Amino acid sequence: MPVPLAPYPTPPTPFTPPANAGTQSQLVCSGCRNLLLYPVGATSVCCAVCNAVTAVPPPGTEMAQLVCGGCHTLLMYIRGATSVQCSCCHTVNLAMEANQVAHVNCGNCRMLLMYQYGARSVKCAVCNFVTSVGVSTSTAEQKFNS
Repeated sequence: MPVPLAPYPTPPTPFTPPANAGTQSQLVCSGCRNLLLYPVGATSVCCAVCNAVTAVPPPGTEMAQLVCGGCHTLLMYIRGATSVQCSCCHTVNLAMEANQVAHVNCGNCRMLLMYQYGARSVKCAVCNFVTSVGVSTSTAEQKFNS
């Protein structure tokens, strides 16, 4: 006796985001540093991973990013802040605008170095060489002995 076949299962319909899905923003969780998505207009976001509540900056606030000098975690902060404390390792990082810093290649290993405008020299973190910068770049660089 033939057994009736069940109809083929219908494939799941692909997710279609709601029409207002473009009105979402993102921020970094203040607890576990995961990226959180939230609807525009929210005042705080609760992380599903660590349950930390992160305050949402007011609308129109420009955000900036930097890498922590202590633990290399990506930090987000309100543009214009002068320093940012890492919530992971508690290192206080200087937050400088792009127009406050300059770049030079290390005089020894050619690594690209970043320094604050006005500095006379910059020490390479890779080879400890001190490269002179500023108006008179013709002065000899010197090896920093440490």
